[in-house]
Amino acid sequence: MRVIVSSSLLIISGMASGVAGFVVPQLQSNVVSATASSCYAVMLQSAAMQRSNLRMSTTEETVTSSSTSSNEYDLLGLPARPGRPLKVAIAGGGVGGLTAAMYMLKKGFDVTVYEKTSAFARFGGPIQFASNALSVLKEIDDRLFDRVMEKFTFTGIRTCGIKDGLRADGSFRMTNDSLDYLWNPDAPADWFVKFPLKECADLFGLPYTGVIDRPDLQDILMDECKRIKPDFIQNGNPVVEYENLGKGKGVKVTLADGQKVEADVLVGSDGIWSAVRNQMYREGGVKSMSANKKKRQGCDYSGYTVFAGETVLRTADYYETGYKVYIGPQRYFVTSDVGDGRIQWYAFFALPPGTKKAPSGWAGSTREDQSDPEENLVEYIKSLHEGWSDEIMTVLDATKPESVEQRDLYDRAPEFFRSWADGNVVLMGDAIHAMMPNLGQGGCQAIEDAFVLTENLANTKSVDKIPDSLQDFYRKRILRVSAVQFLSRLASDLIINAFDTPWSPHDDLGKSWKSYLTFFWKPILQYAIFPAQFAFLYSYYPSGRLDDVAQRLTAEWKERHFEASEKAFARNDEGYVMDTGPSFFQKSELPETVLAAQKSKK
Repeated sequence: MRVIVSSSLLIISGMASGVAGFVVPQLQSNVVSATASSCYAVMLQSAAMQRSNLRMSTTEETVTSSSTSSNEYDLLGLPARPGRPLKVAIAGGGVGGLTAAMYMLKKGFDVTVYEKTSAFARFGGPIQFASNALSVLKEIDDRLFDRVMEKFTFTGIRTCGIKDGLRADGSFRMTNDSLDYLWNPDAPADWFVKFPLKECADLFGLPYTGVIDRPDLQDILMDECKRIKPDFIQNGNPVVEYENLGKGKGVKVTLADGQKVEADVLVGSDGIWSAVRNQMYREGGVKSMSANKKKRQGCDYSGYTVFAGETVLRTADYYETGYKVYIGPQRYFVTSDVGDGRIQWYAFFALPPGTKKAPSGWAGSTREDQSDPEENLVEYIKSLHEGWSDEIMTVLDATKPESVEQRDLYDRAPEFFRSWADGNVVLMGDAIHAMMPNLGQGGCQAIEDAFVLTENLANTKSVDKIPDSLQDFYRKRILRVSAVQFLSRLASDLIINAFDTPWSPHDDLGKSWKSYLTFFWKPILQYAIFPAQFAFLYSYYPSGRLDDVAQRLTAEWKERHFEASEKAFARNDEGYVMDTGPSFFQKSELPETVLAAQKSKK
């Protein structure tokens, strides 16, 4: 279908059989007047006919001149709107790219994803979905949302917050976060501040924050996309560069094997080391590194490296806590229930970039890539937490040393002065706003991007309007995403550089100026900052309130979670250990049970 646009006339041609076309009411009344005058002149007098012909001639010349000088643009259709499908190329098949592909396919777009991996393996650790992301998934597709919920582990309905890494007594006990310990030396000081995750979700009537294994999420998204277009993805042939062909003419995409394909839109969703962003912002090469290693392809080294591991462990607070952040001098340690009896942990340290002790688990890295393949990384991390709570030591002791992995953390500053879009090309997700993991919003913001971008493109009625639509997407997203980036970085900087073991009148564990500052921050964090922060994060909920859904899901999950966890604990007690393979971020297919387990040899 073609649409011809002129200053006074909009004609749509190529309609269904039996309909030649129609004229939109933008046609000026002088054409109608000319036709009526002509008929009137035939019946009455030649003089009137001449005047009518003169007016018609003048009108036709104007229309012809205007049509000749205008461009012709394809009309973009939807199932309920005439026109051809929008053709979209997506670089990268991560969470954001697959979510965008799924929603775009559902809208009737012709979508192809170009992914660099030769085949999708079960790859990646658990990913957090906060309440805002769950609202978006529900709005995108009910079946997608239901399938995600079947694999979900809720953390936000349980106690989550900051614990004192030195004063937690080692028994994983549940205590309050009041100031009783100031005047009562026997009052426990295990918990510093608890997060109002449940209260803020209830404020908007949303499902509660939780986690899902990235491989499970990937499988669900892939399957939902293939229901609509079985061949929607091409593996092993990523996007390496692009050429904008001009307004209304789309983009030419070059793939790794030299093949060139054309599309109306290229979506750069190819992660933090994005080839699309590299070209758009002229960054000097994918993964290009500055001399001091503090900037890599336009991304800043955060100042932190993180070690990660996973284990099956029954603790006294397993069913009562979601995730815990242990704070102390110059570092912090995070544990989270990720379902099936598993605890995932992260240890954050302020170390120079390139201080590698372990492989990352990404891009094919192996245990042999670490600085000393024989080093026991669990013992190394324990040595960096000397004097800390036995709760941390218990979690580390239950972890297989060969499963520990490490990544240097890079993020990006907000792009206030450079658009995310270039003609018919746009960036989204980590490709443009990679952020620190502290708030668990990286994947959530990518999903929000996918939703807003698809909605914008669905409202774009002709190809010449695509660049404007992409710029509008940037304007809609920049302020919210930048705020989340800022909060994510601030959380890391405060915990490591400004927080310390809180001051207490009953011991000498916290006596530095940071300890006093941390103590005085407590009521502000508890009653002002954290409620405002999580309310802001959850305030984007396109689904509207889901109170009944949230309550139903919670009840169903509790029973399912208990049964799966108890089964895992029983196998663990029998001597089975979690088989993580060469990388817990790169697991093989799991068996029917909740664990890929093997009997330990003693």
